[in-house]
Amino acid sequence: MALLLGLGIAGCQADPNAPYLWGIGDPVRGAAFYAQRNFGDTSRWKGQPDRAAVAVEQLEFLTSEFATNPIYAPAVNPAVLQTLQAARAEMRGFLGIPDNADPQVVIEAMRRAGAALRAGNRAGAEAALSGPAFPAGPQVMLERMSNMPFLPRCANAAGMAAAEIARLDRMRV
Repeated sequence: MALLLGLGIAGCQADPNAPYLWGIGDPVRGAAFYAQRNFGDTSRWKGQPDRAAVAVEQLEFLTSEFATNPIYAPAVNPAVLQTLQAARAEMRGFLGIPDNADPQVVIEAMRRAGAALRAGNRAGAEAALSGPAFPAGPQVMLERMSNMPFLPRCANAAGMAAAEIARLDRMRV
């Protein structure tokens, strides 16, 4: 069992967009559990725009799910959601993504961009980061994603998201 768990963790780290627990796990829980790693310290992705894309995608995903998912929205502490929303605003502000950008558009674009970058396809990443959600243009977006600073609201939100999932788990027992 420990070997399988170790392989599962290694597999998740190799492909950050792999389904949580091979698709049998709850993706919201997975995103919350990995929040510290993915967007807890955004400066660690300096020079790794593919990993920065995962950070943006996961933050957008968690914020949207905690606000709209019928399982989580009614149960999540409002302070956690507010903190995630502030973190998303901080991330979007740094990257130049408009406040009114559709979260699903940003999520899908970041997934495509990250996958393209991991495959060595810069043109594919640039194509993914084109459109109204990215008014600065794909080259500027990739440059900013390559030089992510530490974003304190993101760090705070990452810790709170993980703690909130743990709290909700304790309530279910």
